Amino acid sequence: MRSVQDHLAAVLGSVGPVAPLDVVLADAVGCILATDVTVEHDVPPAPVAARDGYAVASYDTADAGPTSTRTLPVAHDVVVAAPSTLRLAPGQAVRIASGARLPQGADAVVPVEETDRGAARVALQRPAHPGQHVRLPGSDARAGDLVLAEGIRLGARQLALAATLGHGRLRVHPTPRVVIVSVGDELVEPGSARREGAVYEADGHALETAVRDAGASARRVGIVSDDRATLREALEDQLVRADLILTTGGLSEYAHDTVKDVLAPLGTVRFDHVAMTPGHRHGFGTVTGLGGDGAVPIFALQGHPVAAQVSFEVFVRPALRAMAGHADLFRPSVTAEATEGWSSPPGLRQFVPALVVGSPDEGYQVTPVGDPGTPSVTALSRANALAVVGEQDLAVHPGQRVHCLVLEG
Repeated sequence: MRSVQDHLAAVLGSVGPVAPLDVVLADAVGCILATDVTVEHDVPPAPVAARDGYAVASYDTADAGPTSTRTLPVAHDVVVAAPSTLRLAPGQAVRIASGARLPQGADAVVPVEETDRGAARVALQRPAHPGQHVRLPGSDARAGDLVLAEGIRLGARQLALAATLGHGRLRVHPTPRVVIVSVGDELVEPGSARREGAVYEADGHALETAVRDAGASARRVGIVSDDRATLREALEDQLVRADLILTTGGLSEYAHDTVKDVLAPLGTVRFDHVAMTPGHRHGFGTVTGLGGDGAVPIFALQGHPVAAQVSFEVFVRPALRAMAGHADLFRPSVTAEATEGWSSPPGLRQFVPALVVGSPDEGYQVTPVGDPGTPSVTALSRANALAVVGEQDLAVHPGQRVHCLVLEG
């Protein structure tokens, strides 16, 4: 029997970031940047107005004040798209829009609310000082600055900066494409008539959401028969569409469960009993098409929805994060005090759906949801964490400190 640590190490040792691609900004959302982004030119490249108002030479406003009749003629209007050749004559002002370049000879902007908003002449309420409401060249970013470092996740703020610098494309690790295949003649889609002996297909729907939550893209193929030829054809058809394949079901030792027989000749898939509960039966490796190239990682998970989701959290999610180029592969975790006790099977790492409450200052408490010894979809749906009990522990006692994998806030 293989330990959880050994199986996880084998998984992470077999996957790496998806090859970088140059993509348009819209496709870079949520991706990990593959190369540093540096500034080619100062931002802004010249002094610009930080407020709507009047561009002036500050020395022309020295005598302005509430009791002064100091006014300046308004010689021009400057909009953001105006050319940079305008020169301010001494003793004049120009009306200017926020973001527009200052005329040569101007060193300050008087906001409109500090004037009488004059169009031909403008009265000023107070003196302006040099640099007032002016964004200087390079005040946002200077040429040569490293502004986006390789390895960061690209969100709205980072894409705004890239666009400001003029980048229409970025080199990123694209989100992994995951194909989900649910295997079993007994499965039927939710919403359809349920025949005798049938089971509603839950794994594909749950894993599709889990894959997207992990930052990857998901394509659910749907239900595939246990028939060997049908299953093999379905898997080979998906190889060109997938960076990773997930199958659920078909892993029992009985003859009609055929996943092992189908995958064995297609690549390097290894099937193991992993020392954990639920989800002890696992297949992992790579599969290739008929041409023998394009090896794609594949996880074969058990069909029980709780086992499939626990196995996803422990093994598949970290693999997807690694393939996407993330540095943080694992869910956050906390140590919590058990509010009640329960038993744990010897030699197996137990993952128990649980509720964790508390705070870093006050500490955390954990309570199992449902019967820890009986995997329950209902219990898992109500949990916000998995309480993790070590292989050597035969029981958890009230007040005992338990490691918990946090699933949601």
